[in-house]
Amino acid sequence: MLYHLFTYIDGIWDLPGAGLFQYISFRAALSLITSLIIGILFGKHIIQWLQKKQVGEVVRELGLEGQMNKQGTPTMGGLIILAAILIPTLLFADLTNIYTQMMLLVTVWLGSIGFIDDYIKVFKKNKDGLAGRFKIIGQVGVGLIVGSIMWWHPDVTIKDPADREFSGEVVEMTAIDGAVFQVFEPNGGLSVWEAKKSSKTTVPFMKDNSFDYDRLVSWIGPGAAGWGWLAFIPLVILIVTAVSNGANLTDGIDGLATGTSAIIGLGLAVLAYVSSNIVAAEYLNIHYIPLSQELVVFIAAFVGGCIAFLWYNAFPAQVFMGDTGSLALGGIIAAFAIAIRKELLLPVLCGIFLIENLSVVLQVGWFKYTKRQTGEGRRIFLMAPLHHHYQKLNIPESKITARFWIIGILLAVVSIVTLKVR
Repeated sequence: MLYHLFTYIDGIWDLPGAGLFQYISFRAALSLITSLIIGILFGKHIIQWLQKKQVGEVVRELGLEGQMNKQGTPTMGGLIILAAILIPTLLFADLTNIYTQMMLLVTVWLGSIGFIDDYIKVFKKNKDGLAGRFKIIGQVGVGLIVGSIMWWHPDVTIKDPADREFSGEVVEMTAIDGAVFQVFEPNGGLSVWEAKKSSKTTVPFMKDNSFDYDRLVSWIGPGAAGWGWLAFIPLVILIVTAVSNGANLTDGIDGLATGTSAIIGLGLAVLAYVSSNIVAAEYLNIHYIPLSQELVVFIAAFVGGCIAFLWYNAFPAQVFMGDTGSLALGGIIAAFAIAIRKELLLPVLCGIFLIENLSVVLQVGWFKYTKRQTGEGRRIFLMAPLHHHYQKLNIPESKITARFWIIGILLAVVSIVTLKVR
């Protein structure tokens, strides 16, 4: 809103300083600072309100050290994160931008599903919360919307490095020895790079780092071009659901999901910035994504909200985010990566979420398999998700969180390095 206000003022009165709102770096910085202020200053009041409403966590006895001390800790703290993301985005981002609209939709949609789940658990005293099938329906729904926007919306375009053409002219040069030869002289050294609808995405670690989703339906025949959505949209639904549930599973000990999400957000911020900057994109030989600069403003608010929430969620936690926060965080990360065409990089960048997901799948699968074979179920881990396995080994909770963060930082660095390592 402030972006539109100051843009209007700058156009009418040429007010000194109003033009700063045209700079992404300035608005991203304001978004980050505002998010931190909202999360830290207003977070305390939200926690007090949750305590007044007796919105406390109901802890099941799992035999984990210090677990029962968390009984009654306020949950639904994801409201702090959502406010810290939505308010700065509404203030400083271009609200007419399709990427801004898409990310706001994902945030509100998944945040609402998580809120309903927490509300049922806390106020209706139903420990199962929202039925799993309704969560899945909600995640599939938002994945369908994101996939449809990315495939069909006219404003979602890219500039493919392979399409670059230099403008200029061929001129004749004379060498010292009198020999005449021709060279191409570009106009200002800038390339002509046309934006267009495309079904391509980025493939990490590959020299030819573009992949066209239309290739997945090439078996249809010569008319397959344009039908890649048959593969793309189901993949988007899978990614949104998997990452959202991965964040939800990771939210098991103080600060783990929040800190990991902040690290992932910083990695996405770098990737979004270079993808939205034509000079950086041309230098790195990656897809330039017109209009995606507004995503930098959004992800700045996301990172600020996560860091601010850590103020209260770091060990020992004064508040838990609940599904209100965890479902939204995972969905935001997935949709954001899809928007900047880096979804195939998520297994690396979101490696913590992936291993938490896999640990549960492997644990349940192996238990069921061995029970059918031997009549007695066996386990791979002492407890799943993986962070509970380390708790069972009596490793302090704060140390588990710190080590997972370190791994998350390494994965984020590797993800950024993929821009050059092919």
